Amino acid sequence: MELKGLSVLVTGSAGGLGKSMAHRLGKQGAKIILSDIQKEKLDATVSEFQKEGIETIGIVANVAREEDSVRLIAESVSKFGTLDVAILNAGILRDGLLIRVDKETGKVKAKMGIDQWQSVIDVNLTGVFLTAREAAAHMAEQKKGVIIPIASIAMHGNSGQTNYSAAKAGVAAMTVTWSKELSRFGIRVAGIAPGFIGTEMVLKDMNPEALEKWKSVIPIGRLGEPDEIAQTAQFIIENDLVTGVVLEISGGVRI
Repeated sequence: MELKGLSVLVTGSAGGLGKSMAHRLGKQGAKIILSDIQKEKLDATVSEFQKEGIETIGIVANVAREEDSVRLIAESVSKFGTLDVAILNAGILRDGLLIRVDKETGKVKAKMGIDQWQSVIDVNLTGVFLTAREAAAHMAEQKKGVIIPIASIAMHGNSGQTNYSAAKAGVAAMTVTWSKELSRFGIRVAGIAPGFIGTEMVLKDMNPEALEKWKSVIPIGRLGEPDEIAQTAQFIIENDLVTGVVLEISGGVRI
């Protein structure tokens, strides 16, 4: 699919990987719909893109809410007349162990709270389902489209991330399922599972010692760059043979 002139929605795109993917695609000539729950940050990103000559709009939405997801797709289509690509990137972290045990007494002293579990499932799994469903409903009528759900290598199971790993494994499963269901409408569905990527949040907020420890387990010896994930999104869009897969872009790391 030729990228120039396409209408592309990226959720969770006021910063991080979402912003990087949207920026690369916009510089290649796509019309960009940025969406995020953080209005001020979203407005700043829209302004930044527009100054660079990227045709961009921003829509504030919480993808975990059905009414917001319905409105998001409707407004996207209303603005550009079509929706060609939906990159479903919005996500949150609420990390924690399933249980914590006191080393001295052997007694359980804490458990992962239901709020920790549900908030991640709501955004990272239900949010992807809702936005994909609404995007697919439009794309089926126009007989073409690309949906790119963003998973994570945590989908294989990562200590301290029961909620996140479960959600991302669900995203990977939905990706394959949708590729089978939607192909007859001319819709391709392929996911991306990033590894450890050097986003602003990771580089600024992660403990330096912990960051070096993670780097040491990556076979290529470094964190991924956000634009390397953006390149993958571009590849999926432009290569019509890519569907029904989740591409692990991780530098070879295995969890």
